[in-house]
Amino acid sequence: MKVIIQRVSMASVTVNDHVVASIQQGLLVLVGVEPSDTEDDAQQMVKKICNLRLFATTTSGFDQSLSDITGDILLVPQFTLMANCQRGRRPSFESAARPPHAKAMFHAVVDAAHAMPIGAVASGVFGANMQVDLTNDGPVTISLNSTNIKG
Repeated sequence: MKVIIQRVSMASVTVNDHVVASIQQGLLVLVGVEPSDTEDDAQQMVKKICNLRLFATTTSGFDQSLSDITGDILLVPQFTLMANCQRGRRPSFESAARPPHAKAMFHAVVDAAHAMPIGAVASGVFGANMQVDLTNDGPVTISLNSTNIKG
């Protein structure tokens, strides 16, 4: 599982000119699923995301997590994170999980987020053409891969 985390002051997802999800201060997380991903990967990734110290108090640097500030999270399925651009000019998405597995794992991520002590949990629509609007705070952007998560 690969994710891109962006610290935001606000973010929303629109599908067919209708806002389907929105958050205030917190994290926008783009989620890409690999065929080998499991529910345990989803839970570990969400735990890591919610406990990363990406927010600052007025006196110091990155010293508070999403859980610490009870911030919101917006999760967006993003199979293009699995793009391989090594050959040619057209990305290959062969390393992305097939839709049934990817959808199940994305929903496992959403469910895991609902179990965390954070603010609102919102999500984009799997398989939809989405427009994502955000105000990146910082900017702070972090990428994570579930194969590299320890504790």
